[in-house]
Amino acid sequence: MKYKAIIFDLDGTLINSLEDIADAMNKVLTDKNYPTHSYESYNYFIGNGLRKLVSRALPESNKNESEIDRCYEAMMTIYGENCIKKTKPYDGIQALLDELGSLNIPISVLSNKSDVLTKRITQAIFPDSFEPVIGLTSEEFKKPNPFTAIQISKQLNCTPSEIIFVGDSGIDMQTATQAGMHAVGVSWGYRTKDELLSEGAKLLLNQPSDLMELF
Repeated sequence: MKYKAIIFDLDGTLINSLEDIADAMNKVLTDKNYPTHSYESYNYFIGNGLRKLVSRALPESNKNESEIDRCYEAMMTIYGENCIKKTKPYDGIQALLDELGSLNIPISVLSNKSDVLTKRITQAIFPDSFEPVIGLTSEEFKKPNPFTAIQISKQLNCTPSEIIFVGDSGIDMQTATQAGMHAVGVSWGYRTKDELLSEGAKLLLNQPSDLMELF
């Protein structure tokens, strides 16, 4: 078997969390009397961590560091209390995970969401399915920095070339490429197929079961 393990992105790849994220940020914006945004707009705010999402959602005239910090803190409080209210796996994800488990293929999660929330949400929706589960602990290691992906490969006792990296954004494809992993994009996430292909996707999945073609 050419590939021995898989690293999955979380938001937009395994789970649809957009509405919970958008609702939390829109509550912050409403409390500040700032304009809110549609769910569709949040497709383009997600991907670089929640602090960056806060910055993108704020009005241009209020994008100073102190206001971003205040709104980020408020958003994290609201989101932390409601992070699995509407969030759910995409259709076919659980069946894919079950099939991978039957083949004893190690699966892990790497997200730009905070490490605490990444672990909490993953454990709530997919109990004891992934190892390791790693979110953002430092801006220094945010994807597309490949450092953490490479550390995961070492933990899984695989070379990077033996790992499939599955994600829904150009950032995920960049991470995979820079880590020397096989970049696979998903069509059901928050970004377009064109973005995924232009950023290095070697394969696009139209449904989760398509991933099994690599095994």
